[in-house]
Amino acid sequence: MRIATFNLESLDLPPKARVPLEVRAEMIRPALERLQADVLCLQEVNGQHTAGQRARRLLALDRLLVGTPYANYARATTTGAGRGIADVHNLVTLSRFPIRTHREVRHDLVAPPSYRSKTAIPAEAEARSVCFDRPILVTHIEPPGGDPLTVINVHLRAPLAAAVPGQKIEPFVWKTVGGWAEGYFLSAMRRAGQAVELRFLLEELFDNNGSALIAVAGDFNAEDHEVPITLAVGAEENTGNPLLAKRSLVVLDRSVPLDRRWSVLHHGRRQMLDHILASQALNGRFRSVEIHNEGLSDELIGYARHISASASSHAAVVAEFAVGAA
Repeated sequence: MRIATFNLESLDLPPKARVPLEVRAEMIRPALERLQADVLCLQEVNGQHTAGQRARRLLALDRLLVGTPYANYARATTTGAGRGIADVHNLVTLSRFPIRTHREVRHDLVAPPSYRSKTAIPAEAEARSVCFDRPILVTHIEPPGGDPLTVINVHLRAPLAAAVPGQKIEPFVWKTVGGWAEGYFLSAMRRAGQAVELRFLLEELFDNNGSALIAVAGDFNAEDHEVPITLAVGAEENTGNPLLAKRSLVVLDRSVPLDRRWSVLHHGRRQMLDHILASQALNGRFRSVEIHNEGLSDELIGYARHISASASSHAAVVAEFAVGAA
């Protein structure tokens, strides 16, 4: 079985999309077909309105998948706890095999932290809730002739300063360094909070089955050594308790040589932000992992030149496991 993750980077239709879908599809479809994924976790899939209907649909994704095997896969997507598909940044999990159940987790296990801004203009009279940007998407999949598999699709908050009332001159121009610093802190709080909720979700799954086959795949917006990955992994050296080691996860891209271990190129710096993590039981069936980064361009150079890229600035990551019947 091949499990993959791919951030499509705001897949959309005009007029919101600056590049026609047909142009993007010529770049993205071959990347999807190369994955040969049995389970595919997608991030940043935008929703679109259709005439005469209130609810959004994933029209751009449907058109992208035409002519690919993924068009006929089972599908689960985030719906904002029943409010419907969002206009931007939905999570979608596609599976060749039946999806038995799915759910989304957002503040189900972690209440929104409260915070009172110091630099807001006008000053805030009381603390406000700091809500997470996106939910976590959990799917339970049944491979033929194999044990059930849980796949968790994640997209954690990007390391960009969150808005602080009255502290912005332009979208990326701040009035004060203190305002930017507080915004960056709020962003880090959201990202770490999402990672804690992911760990609480894993604890819940391990309580039900200590040997569960679990894969966590997505855009963590964090490298291996950073707080979100540390929280999600729950390594024995951090808990200090060998009896808890079975609940830790394995970062599969660690098996890739350092010179190939990157999924984003940012101002010349190679960063590994997209990961697939495996439970200890699933890691026992792990065979290989690939990072398809050969064609990536520098995302910051494109932004500086006001270029709307046709491909994604994220590399797809795919891991292969001995799970289910051939």
